[in-house]
Amino acid sequence: MHLSVLDQSTAATGRPEDQAIRDTIELAKLADDLGYHRFWVSEHHNHPTIVGTAPEVIMAAIGQATARIRIGSAGVMLPHYATYKVAEQFRVLEAIAPGRIDLGVGRAPGSDGKTAYALNPNGQHFSEHFPANVRDLVAWVSGVPLVDGHAFGELKAHPFGPHAPEVWMLGTSDYGAQVAAHLGLPYCFAHFITDGRGVERAFQLYRENYQPSGRFPEPIANVCVWALAADTEAEAERLFTSRAHWKVSREKGDLHAIDAPAEIANAVYTDADKLRLNQLRETAIIGTGEQVMEQLTDLAKGYGIDEVVVLTWTHDQADRRRSYEVLAASR
Repeated sequence: MHLSVLDQSTAATGRPEDQAIRDTIELAKLADDLGYHRFWVSEHHNHPTIVGTAPEVIMAAIGQATARIRIGSAGVMLPHYATYKVAEQFRVLEAIAPGRIDLGVGRAPGSDGKTAYALNPNGQHFSEHFPANVRDLVAWVSGVPLVDGHAFGELKAHPFGPHAPEVWMLGTSDYGAQVAAHLGLPYCFAHFITDGRGVERAFQLYRENYQPSGRFPEPIANVCVWALAADTEAEAERLFTSRAHWKVSREKGDLHAIDAPAEIANAVYTDADKLRLNQLRETAIIGTGEQVMEQLTDLAKGYGIDEVVVLTWTHDQADRRRSYEVLAASR
C-alpha cells in the first residue's frame, strides 16, 4: 500500500502565520526522504487556521526542494479561476518537476461565499460549467486537442515537455465521483471531512460508471484521512487534544490557530462539548505507528484501494514530523 501526505499549512498559536508555509516545504523534504508516494497541498482562503492559499506557488518551491516524490494540489478550486490559466500554471510546474506533478481539482469554494466572490466576481455561474471546464483543463495540460468546434481550440498551454500532470478529481459527494468517472480520471475522497460518510457509495458510483480514458484505462481511487502517530499511545492522545479542541470550537463558529495541548489542558467544556469530544476520539485514527498503520491498512482493504493520503495536525511542527516518521517506519 502506498502512503502519501496532505499538508494544509496550519497556523499555530505563538508562531507567525508565514512560518506555516516554510514548515510545509520542510515537511515535503522529509516525506521525500522517508519514501512517501505523494505530497499534496490544499487551497483555502480567508481562513485563520489553514493558511495555504496558493498551492501552485508552494508546489513550485517543493519541486525545487525535493527529488523523487510526486507533488500535487488537493486541490485547485477551479471555479475561482480561468481554466486556461490553471493549465499554464501546471505546465510550468511540470517543467520544474518533470513527471512528478498532480493537478487535483475541486468544485468547493474552500472559503465562505463572500470570499469566493472576492476571488472571482464573475464566477457565480462557473460551477454550472465545471465538468466542461475540467474536460478542457485535461486537454490543455495534456497537450491534446480540445473538443471539435471549441471557441479556444487553437490555444495551447505552454511550455510543452515530455510529461503531463496527472489530473485528479477531489470530492466528498456523489457529484465528484460521477464527474471523475465520466471523464476517466483518478478520484480522491476527502475522508477527513466526512469522517468516512459517503465514501463507499461514491466509490461504487465511480467504479460502476467509469469511462476508460487514454491515460487511465482503469479507475484509480484513494482516500485522504486524518491520522496521528506518536512513539506512545499516551503521547498520541495528548497531541490529539489540539485537533479535537479545534473541531469543537469550529463547530461553534470559532475559527482560530491551533492551540498547544498545554494551553487547553484546563479548558472548560459543556456536557455537549464533552460528548462531541468523545465522539471525535472514538472515530480518530491515532496511536503508535504500528496501531495507525494497521487501521490504515484495514481501511484501504475495506475500500479496495492501494493508497491512503494522510493528513496530520499538531501544534508543533516537530510532532507532525515525528508522526510521519514513525508511520513510515511501521510500513
